[in-house]
Amino acid sequence: MKIIVKEDHRAPVMVSQVWYKVGSSYEDNGTTGLSHVLEHMMFKGTKKHGPNEFSRIIAENGGRENAFTGRDYTAYFQTMEKRRLPVSLELESDRMSNLVLLEEEFKKEVQVVMEERRMRTEDNPQSMTYEQFSAIAYINNPYHHPVIGWMNDLENMQLDDLAHWYKRWYVPNNATLVVAGDVNAGEVFALAEKYFGSIPAGKVPKLKPRKEIEQKGERRIVVKAPAQLPFLILGYKVPSIKDASQPWEPYALEVMAAVLDGGNSARLSRDLVRGSEVAAEVGVGYDSVSPHEELFMFSGTPNQGKQVADLEQAIQQQLGKLKKDLVTQAELDRVKAQVVAGKVYEQDSTFYQAMTIGMLETTGFGWPLVEQYLDNIKAVTPEQVREVARKYFIDDNLTVAVLDPQPLDQKRPVKSGGGRHAN
Repeated sequence: MKIIVKEDHRAPVMVSQVWYKVGSSYEDNGTTGLSHVLEHMMFKGTKKHGPNEFSRIIAENGGRENAFTGRDYTAYFQTMEKRRLPVSLELESDRMSNLVLLEEEFKKEVQVVMEERRMRTEDNPQSMTYEQFSAIAYINNPYHHPVIGWMNDLENMQLDDLAHWYKRWYVPNNATLVVAGDVNAGEVFALAEKYFGSIPAGKVPKLKPRKEIEQKGERRIVVKAPAQLPFLILGYKVPSIKDASQPWEPYALEVMAAVLDGGNSARLSRDLVRGSEVAAEVGVGYDSVSPHEELFMFSGTPNQGKQVADLEQAIQQQLGKLKKDLVTQAELDRVKAQVVAGKVYEQDSTFYQAMTIGMLETTGFGWPLVEQYLDNIKAVTPEQVREVARKYFIDDNLTVAVLDPQPLDQKRPVKSGGGRHAN
């Protein structure tokens, strides 16, 4: 088990997080959703503690706790007064090795997850469009699957599937413990040894590479769902830090994203929302810290009186400018100042410090990337931004999804919100 401690003595609190290298990208067809359902079941009791007792103990100690499942990890956390760290570690070590999976609890919890899926995806037209978009943008990349799983797989999931998943991935040599806050590193290591030291290592399977096949041309999909407004997603396949042919390319893409969508003065807001008023809303998304091939995505809603095609054309015009002209020094300075400020503000949160470390370690990048990130952003030049725009934003790399609004069922209540655990 890897243990990382970030001492921060500004307040008498600590954050304890246990990260497992398993998420939806580890799942195959027919087994999607396993990681997320198991996350729910981790609160349903061990040989020592009954269902939901974990949460009750944390609350009695004045703490808060939860968990989340992502594409490449599953994590559990507690935030408590600093002297309560042993409580957190005792409970986490207990459920790492002594989880009790009961059929009765499983049947209830998988129904909770299916309802969560209905609320967050099937009754949410934009989320549904994102899910369909990912399913055609990625053919054999594991990001093809939704984190919450396909409904058919949830309906056919068995308790034995979860037991196998738990035994396979929930072992100390597949986990990272991150503790941040007003703690002493030596004391944390001693406590970790006390509570986790006797848990035997497991045989963790080595995943085979699952590199996305080469895209041979533009892909398009129309998603028909009850909705009030149309919605557009454009996604271009781009590299992450892990698979970039040039190390600077992901950082140039990060800067490009901020030039386009970095506040009210950024190009999309300035030109498409306030300028031409072609968009009611529009933004970009890109994650350079990904173990698999990533997408640089645009998403937006056309303004009243405008069509999806108008918005797509306006986005393409913005890309055309980035391919043709260099970004200005003023834009570059603004972006770099925003990134630096953002990273400084993040240090005010012990939770975010721990989360950044845990995510980087679990996805294979390593926590030192935190220190290198700012320098790499600062080193990006206008020429590099133009080069990545020309290299990756081509039609053969493009996938487009359009939400075609269908009449709303007036009798069906509009649902919002989600379940107890994040995903």
